[in-house]
Amino acid sequence: MKKLKIFVIVSMFCLSFSGISRAEDAGDILKDVKVNGFVSTAYNHNLNDPDTRMVNYRPFNMNANGFNVDVAELVFQKEATEESNIGFRTDIMYGYTIPAAIHSTGVAQSNDFDVQQAYVRYVAPIGSGLTLDMGKFITEMGAEVIEGYDAWNYNYSRSLLFYYTIPFTHTGLRATYKFNDMATVMGQILNGWDNVVDNNKAKSYCAHLILTPIENTMLNLKYMSGPEQNNNESNIRSVANANLTVTLLEKLTLNFDYVNGSEQKDPNNVVTANGDSKWSGLAGAIRYAASDRYAINIRAETFSDNDGARTGVKQEMTEITITPEFTIKKNLVIRPEYRHDVSDQKVFDKGSNAASEKGQDTVAINMFFYF
Repeated sequence: MKKLKIFVIVSMFCLSFSGISRAEDAGDILKDVKVNGFVSTAYNHNLNDPDTRMVNYRPFNMNANGFNVDVAELVFQKEATEESNIGFRTDIMYGYTIPAAIHSTGVAQSNDFDVQQAYVRYVAPIGSGLTLDMGKFITEMGAEVIEGYDAWNYNYSRSLLFYYTIPFTHTGLRATYKFNDMATVMGQILNGWDNVVDNNKAKSYCAHLILTPIENTMLNLKYMSGPEQNNNESNIRSVANANLTVTLLEKLTLNFDYVNGSEQKDPNNVVTANGDSKWSGLAGAIRYAASDRYAINIRAETFSDNDGARTGVKQEMTEITITPEFTIKKNLVIRPEYRHDVSDQKVFDKGSNAASEKGQDTVAINMFFYF
């Protein structure tokens, strides 16, 4: 019995030191975790004054003639460094338009809450370092972003190409390797478009080449392909995307975005109800930063939904958006905006008449804070 008591005392003594060690390890890890945030609010007004109080074809800012809390976001992350080549990132978002618009399938449905990103990062000691991310992350496709503390767009409203030609997020494995200052390559194996839980047995694949051939010029070439229909591994959806950004005289930036997509035997094809679908578009944006506190941003685009698979209507659409930008303080930005949308079909609501107009004009003022 005496030996048993001694064994218990020694065991508890060792466990107590083990607990202290684990607590110290946890403290060492947590001290490197950064917390960032982003809050975006706006007032939107639709000059068509529809009774629905909606802005058509704007899932991120669809509520018209009122104030909106678009999104509030908190980001927790630990960077992978030379001392510790393991990291993570989690983006938690809450709001009344954006979370519902980007919500992935296969998770509990919520109109107001979403885990936008959640991935673990490991930098493998291969060459200059092979970065591996596993989990959920924002898509590489497109020229625009969902927006957060570390990246926002030139304009408040997103382009038609952003909304209707590409996915928002992916769940899977992403590998990135930087050869030198001129070339970076990325490859991904994914559950698909906006799927946390895959909707079929196959996987989708994405390749991304980032080139900086000359100073102040960046070219992004991207291609994604895979089956995206429920319980169907045969019919492939493919998207090719090219983005070019050129900065001139430090103050003037030009951005071009081209997308070409297709899907085999698309059930969303409104023309044939099960035929192949195609869509494409081209957008261009100009940003002139007159000073650290003021810039003017202009975007124009054209979008062809040849079979109505992306918008639900077979149509050709164009839009032009003008967005002045005022940095009030270092972390506070205000963006008034005017936008004009046109379709070759009557798809925009006006007054009490749904889908009665070919045009839509909106004005908005957006304010966001980040840290």
